[in-house]
Parts: sequence; structure tokens; C-alpha cells
Amino acid sequence: MSLQKILSEQVKQAVTNSFDITIETVEFQATRKEFAGDITVVIFPMLRYIKGNPVQIGERIGNYLLEHTEVVTGFNVVKGFLNIEISDAHYLQFFNTILNNDTYGFVEPAASEKAVMVEYSSPNTNKPLHLGHVRNNLLGYSVAEILKASGKKVYKTQIINDRGIHICKSMLAWKRFGNNETPESTGLKGDKLVGNYYVKFDQEYKKEIEGLMLGGMSNEEAKKNAPILLEAQDMLLKWESGDSNVVALWEKMNAWVYKGFAETYTNLGVDFDSLYYESNTYLLGKELVVEGLNKGVFIKEDDGSVWCDLTDEGLDKKIVQRSDGTAVYMTQDIGTAIQRIKDFPDVGGMVYTVGNEQDYHFKVLFLILKKLGFEWADNLYHLSYGMVDLPSGKMKSREGTVVDADDLIDEMASTAEDISEELGKLEGYSDADKKELFKVIGLGALKYHILKVDPKKRILFDPKESIDFQGNTGPFIQYTYARIQSIIRKADFDYNTTLDEKNTVLHTKEKALIKQLELFAEVIQNAASQHSPALIANYTYELVKEFNSFYQNVSILGADDLKEKILRVQLSSKVAAVIKQAFSIMGIEVPERM
Repeated sequence: MSLQKILSEQVKQAVTNSFDITIETVEFQATRKEFAGDITVVIFPMLRYIKGNPVQIGERIGNYLLEHTEVVTGFNVVKGFLNIEISDAHYLQFFNTILNNDTYGFVEPAASEKAVMVEYSSPNTNKPLHLGHVRNNLLGYSVAEILKASGKKVYKTQIINDRGIHICKSMLAWKRFGNNETPESTGLKGDKLVGNYYVKFDQEYKKEIEGLMLGGMSNEEAKKNAPILLEAQDMLLKWESGDSNVVALWEKMNAWVYKGFAETYTNLGVDFDSLYYESNTYLLGKELVVEGLNKGVFIKEDDGSVWCDLTDEGLDKKIVQRSDGTAVYMTQDIGTAIQRIKDFPDVGGMVYTVGNEQDYHFKVLFLILKKLGFEWADNLYHLSYGMVDLPSGKMKSREGTVVDADDLIDEMASTAEDISEELGKLEGYSDADKKELFKVIGLGALKYHILKVDPKKRILFDPKESIDFQGNTGPFIQYTYARIQSIIRKADFDYNTTLDEKNTVLHTKEKALIKQLELFAEVIQNAASQHSPALIANYTYELVKEFNSFYQNVSILGADDLKEKILRVQLSSKVAAVIKQAFSIMGIEVPERM
């Protein structure tokens, strides 16, 4: 049982015995550093039930705990805060239970537990993955791993947006201007080649708009009537009707993109258990449109378009099918959600990792699914995250002003190389070892820099700022892990002995480190419930700071007493293990040497 559970039960009992009152919950917080104590009970919430002076109430509860609770060795009351001192034996007993537990903090899913499906990435096949996709992938992958660590069965998936007007724009531009070039003939990754034609379409589209406006059209009229746009719209209609030439071009260009995406995912270190394609799921969505019309959930307008009226729910009317019968994103998302439940019947909820510009879309999607009668719609969650900006401003795919994901990964490794060379810590490394180390440091810096920020917040990303061997960065934590491995390699004695809990006195720095380790399991559960890798990242940084304070204030291998040396090496080893576990659920590797 955790310390908080032990104390919670005892505090409730103390209140019942002392005041003849029952309280449901006990509020704890960390004891402030200027006061003696290991954990603090907040008295103020109890004043709703107990009349009296909070200091006196705290004193009576403290005395009860001291008399009846073995782990409590002392207390003090400051205003409405009861600061409790916990025995060294409790902390050492806890430490001995986790020392050889390789999965400490991780929970196995119960057989009866419903699975969770986490969707992330979900790119369009008209351009390569960019920095925004990187944040999406890292968030989605990490949340999936955190949910898994918390005891959930998890499936990772993505919906590949492989149809629609944006896809046709790239196809049309290649058809017009491509001269049959291929990834092989150009030496470009397929997704980059196709992305170049998406940019080319936009350039030509703007030229045609300008020409039409010179001919007397308004800007809005010109945008709607530019010949290249009309041709792209016609191409979409032909694709949906199964035109063999259009479908063949679509299949060829999409195959180029899929191959490029797969390479990027491998380099980024993310994976998926299943893939869905909009080109398939939108058809099921269209079937549901018919069903929704029959149920009265949807209404058909005079022009043939189909809508869902959500005004009674405080939203507006949402189109689910255009007047020409073609599907919209909402149609596809309805179909995809239903198909996933059909494919994975044990799924009881889904997490959608999508930027916050789509907040409204997901409110509408979840509500429509509820109206269609799907009970699992109550367990859908939009993992809404802020955009990623660069010092130079916002990225725009159609204008080609994006940070390509592949280029970013390479740049991170290159920056890691430059900084490592400057620090001069690479003696004895082969060229192959160096290359691998730079990749681990660079990717670690990138992932940590993005994941340490609350998902809802916008990020200003500066690659060089993220690669720093000091402060709250991935490389700083990786370096601490490598330092611990060096300590362990130098330990020339058997440190696998279990120390006697009752006859061992802890140094304050040892106790502080164990207290930090004790939080890990709770942090995982909180991160899972809040869908926030930032909680894991910042916990790990606090653990590393605590270890470095320990390292600077006590002698580990040079301690006079063998028991002290054993405990300190054990502590160091467990800190490294928890760093590795925490980083693993963020998709970050740790090097054995740096």
C-alpha cells in the first residue's frame, strides 16, 4: 500500500476518533523545504466538517498518527498544514520492494479491461511529414505508451488521408508539369516529390487568379473559377466514380508517398498496429449518411446536400455530404470510427491526436456518433494540442515554407555532433559509434523538447536550444543516465545485498531520492488520465535533479562504510532504471556512454 493510502486511512480514523466526524477524502501535498517533514496533510478542507482552530485540529491528528501509525516518527503544524515525518525504515522497505522490479510503475492490463485505440499522425498523401506532424506523432505514440504502462490494452492506429481535393491538386500538377519524373529518376523520396507538386499547384493557381482578376473578376470569383482548380475538382469527381486513368495515377503517386512515410516513421521511432485509408472508410461514412437520414438524425436540403442540425446542442448545422454526393471529412471520420469498432470489438474508447484547430470538428463528430446511437461515443477523447511555430513564423505547406521532418531529424543529429565535438567527450568512440550516439542525442533532444510542454500549449521550436547538456533537456537527462552507468561499471564489489530496513539510517539526500522514486507509479497514472507526456518528462527532470544533488553531496564509491556504498550504488542503479523506463514511454533512447 502506498504511503498516501496508509496515511489517508489513518487520518480519517484520527478524525473519526477525535471529532466523531467522517471525512471522505484527505488532501496531501509535498512538505515545503523550509519545514521538517516528508508529506503534508492540508487541514483547511476539513474545516467544512470540523469547527475549530486549524492548528489545534492538526495537533490532535498529528498526535493520533504518532501513537497509532508505525511509519510516522514526528510532526509539526504550521497554520493549517500538518507536516508529517516518516521513518527511514518505511522508505528503505519501499526501496527494497522496487529494487529488482524491472517494470516498477508499469501495470499489466486486466483481462476484462476494454482496450483504447490511439490515433496519431494521420497525414495527407500530398506532402511529406513536417514539424507539425512530428509533434503529433511524438504525442500520440507517447500517450499510447503511457496508457499501456498505466494498465490499458492499447492499439495504435492512423487514418491516411489519401483522397480529396488536396490529393487531386498534387496529381494534377504532376500530370501537367511532371514530365513523368519519379522518385527513382529524381533521387527524391516519394513524399517529397509529390509535395513539390502540391506547391507547384498553388503557384499556378495564384497565377490564374491574378489573370482572372486582371480580366475583371473579383478575388472571390477568381478563386472559384480558376481553370486549374475546376480541373482538380473534376478529377475528384472522376476518382469517386472510378475513372481508370485517374485511379491509376492516384495509386502510383500514393505508393510513392507511402514508401516515403514509412522511412520517416522508422527514423522517428514510431509505429502503428493498424492503418486505415480514407479512400475506404469514406464509403462506410456515406452508408451511415443514408442510415442517419432514415433515423432523422440528418436532413437533406433542396440542393441535395445532407446536414446534421446541432443548434439545440449549442452548435450549428454541419454538412456531412455535399450536394454532388461527394464526402467531406466528417463523413470519413464517422465511417472510420465505426469501422475500427468492427475490426477491434474489444475497443471501448478512442483517443484522437489532432491539432487544436480541429476542436470544433471533434465536438461535432462525437455528438453525431452519439446521435447515431453508438454507446462507445461517450469514451472518445480529442487529444488537442497547440501548433509548433518556428522563430521565423508559422509554416505553410502549400507555399513550401515547412520544416521537413526528415531534414529536422538530420539537423538534430548534426547539431548534436557539433556540440559533442565542442565538449570533447568522444575519446574511444569509433565513427559508427559516434554516428549512432549523435542520432540518439539529437532525437532525444527533439522528442524531450516537444514532450515536456503541456500538449495544449503552443511551442516555439528552436533546434539548438533543445540540445543543451544543462537544464531541462533530453541530453542533460541522457548524460545523467550515462554518468550512472559509469559509476556502476566502476563498482568493484557485490552490491546486490538487501539491506536491513530497521538498522539502516538514511542520509537526507538518500531519503529525498527514494521519495522521488516513490512518485513514479502515481505520475504514470496521472499522465495517463490527463493524456500528458509532459508529466512524465518533468518528473524525470526532477528525479535527475535530485540525483545530481545526491551525487554532489555524498560519496558513492568512496563511502567509508560498505553498507553506505551498497545502498548508494543501488540507489544510483534504480534511478537509471526509472530514467530508462520513463524515457522509453516517451520513445527516447538512453546511451550507455556519453
